[in-house]
Amino acid sequence: MASKLAAARYGKDNVRLYKVRRDQETGVHTVVEMTVCVLLEGDIDTSYTQGDNSVVVATDSIKNTIYIMAKLHPVTPPELFGSIVGTHFIEKYNHIHVAHVNIVTHRWTRMTIDGQPHPHSFLRDGNETRNVQVDVTEGKGIDIKSAISGLLVLKSTNSQFWGFVRDEFTTLPETWDRVLSTEVDANWQWKSFDNLDAVKAAIPKFDETWSAARDITLKTFAEDNSASVQNTMYKMAEGILAAAPLVETVEYSLPNKHYFEVDLSWHKGIKNTGKDAEVYVPQSAPNGLIKCTVARSGERIESAKL
Repeated sequence: MASKLAAARYGKDNVRLYKVRRDQETGVHTVVEMTVCVLLEGDIDTSYTQGDNSVVVATDSIKNTIYIMAKLHPVTPPELFGSIVGTHFIEKYNHIHVAHVNIVTHRWTRMTIDGQPHPHSFLRDGNETRNVQVDVTEGKGIDIKSAISGLLVLKSTNSQFWGFVRDEFTTLPETWDRVLSTEVDANWQWKSFDNLDAVKAAIPKFDETWSAARDITLKTFAEDNSASVQNTMYKMAEGILAAAPLVETVEYSLPNKHYFEVDLSWHKGIKNTGKDAEVYVPQSAPNGLIKCTVARSGERIESAKL
């Protein structure tokens, strides 16, 4: 049977990395913990089709490179570190033409002890992560997607869902007041950067936009009298696009974490539905899953330049 290799990439996944920066004058430490994946593409077909390992940069070498780059360069913002790592591989190896770098930054929050920020102690106050996907392509530039993942939110009122299609398959009642909870996964695609220097010129924008995206997500979630998850997430995305001119698109994926009322009327007529509902049953599955991508309307996309 005639065949050909249609696509190939390889690399090192789940590279755990922790870096501490110590301010010698103040004694304050700053810590960052990451999980990194690097996948490479290029003239590597013969390693698959002919068993020719001369074109393979060993995945162990990829792992070592990540650690060395972390020692030699800043690891924050992660958009910068991913661009540094990806650019290294396409510049170091002539036969490697694309480097895909995925970074998950785990949450460590400085402790407050006796009302004061502690210089070197931290806690994990949630499973939320800051994620980055960086794709460095030789001769084309650097594409970056930043993300918030695993941000669990809930509000106990100001969420509605009514006026939806009703037919012979419908059992869901309409509601003008319900519990709304979701685990936020949001990402935003930056305009293409020409090179590493262009990424470095935008360094302040990465942290600013991540903070703004998180704040906009939380503020909109809390304050919007939600007609639906769909409508609320669209407002969130609009807010991020307005706050971040270098962002092309914003994407949300919001699972609906359902909390159902419990009818307790069978026991002495206890009222626990509608306006009297206080006790609910958290549901695990099945759940609604709502997604959208919001782009700028009528705007010509330009590469980000110095």
